[in-house]
Amino acid sequence: MIDPATLLLPTSSAVDAVPITAVAAAEWQASESSLPPRERQWLRTLGFSGDSGQYAVIPDENGGLSRAVFGLGGGGDPFGFGRLARALPQAIYRIDGRLPKARLAALGWLLESYHFDLYRKPGPTPAQLVCPADIDRSDVLNAAAAHYLVRDLVNTPSSAMGPEELEAASRAIAEEHKAKLTIIGGEQLERDFPMIAAVGRASARAPRLIDFTWGLLRDPKLTIVGKGVCFDTGGLDIKPSTGMLLMKKDMGGAAHALALADLIIKARLPVRVRVLIPAVENAISGNAFRPGDVLRSRKGLTVEIGNTDAEGRLVLADALALGDEERPELMIDFATLTGAARVALGPDLPPFYTEDGRFASVLTKLAEAENDPLWRMPLWDPCYSMIESNIADINNAGEGGLAGSITAALFLKRFVEQATTYVHLDVFAWTPAARPGHPKGGEAQGVRALFAAIREWLGK
Repeated sequence: MIDPATLLLPTSSAVDAVPITAVAAAEWQASESSLPPRERQWLRTLGFSGDSGQYAVIPDENGGLSRAVFGLGGGGDPFGFGRLARALPQAIYRIDGRLPKARLAALGWLLESYHFDLYRKPGPTPAQLVCPADIDRSDVLNAAAAHYLVRDLVNTPSSAMGPEELEAASRAIAEEHKAKLTIIGGEQLERDFPMIAAVGRASARAPRLIDFTWGLLRDPKLTIVGKGVCFDTGGLDIKPSTGMLLMKKDMGGAAHALALADLIIKARLPVRVRVLIPAVENAISGNAFRPGDVLRSRKGLTVEIGNTDAEGRLVLADALALGDEERPELMIDFATLTGAARVALGPDLPPFYTEDGRFASVLTKLAEAENDPLWRMPLWDPCYSMIESNIADINNAGEGGLAGSITAALFLKRFVEQATTYVHLDVFAWTPAARPGHPKGGEAQGVRALFAAIREWLGK
């Protein structure tokens, strides 16, 4: 895999780097007049006008590279600049003059450069960019590494990313940061986390709960929970074949949890981080849990199974109950939870749920600033009636299929009572069609926005 540090070079590397001049369409006429006649004529021949995303390379008198120009248009996606990483000839480039949102432009360069090549020959080497002097290079590299981590884990096929491999990925991060790691499985899992055990028992790959902590006990407690369903057949309520095609990404919530924790620890934020990942495979065999079963949760609530394909909220509920027991100041969960969220908002705009209006306002503001979009959805209590049960405390799916993302969020909320602030993200973890900074495939959503919000939250 590509190391982002080899693509965003230190500022000292600017010597002899090819300049990239970014120009807005409205300013192009004035900018054009300042160019040497030869370059001006070359760009006119190419039809360059400064429109958004337009670019051109100007050769020097010896046939080498003199400079590149990039059209800003009237603004647009700051990751659009990153397209040059794949479009320009392989060389070292630097930003010449002012570039709006230069930090995001540099990050877009790294995100565009990502390529998952575990099972094929590496693609062409992207162009390299010199980090502008007024940007914190380590901050940009850490953000890119978080995206790369999520993408690598999600893109890996389930045959090579089961509960054991997800544990190994978690262990690597915990060991890198000298965090305390605990793995709970077997009889203890069945006894203390019965819903995690029930969902995972039909698989030949044993379920487990991954639990690691980092930081000082005296610091504010932040618990991050990630759904780690490494493959989801739907269980006895089996999915159609088309519904299974992307189910390798059903552990995307776990990947997000690891990426956010990694960002926080690398930044040495003054917080005590706990990561909880229920790692399972929802398979089918003679001992699979059934529609109509009633499961007892760690919290003691009983859950009627309305649909075995609504398994993610079951494993999350047990993990959330554990995290809630130590009364964290902030608890966040990531989950590839519902198709209803995609129907409502599409694949690129994940919903989040919280009752903390102040935190929600900060997160919404920073999601826009970080070009990491999120949209707040309501925890609408009347929807509880849709997941009522006649024989248990709650139903995991209910009837009717309406308000699916909201009812899933409300289900999870029943297992969180003591955390000061609780935030649930229903992420897709996938880019179905490539766009600037987002190649097709696994994707991190909301990680950078939450990291920025946590920094601000700690600042208070």
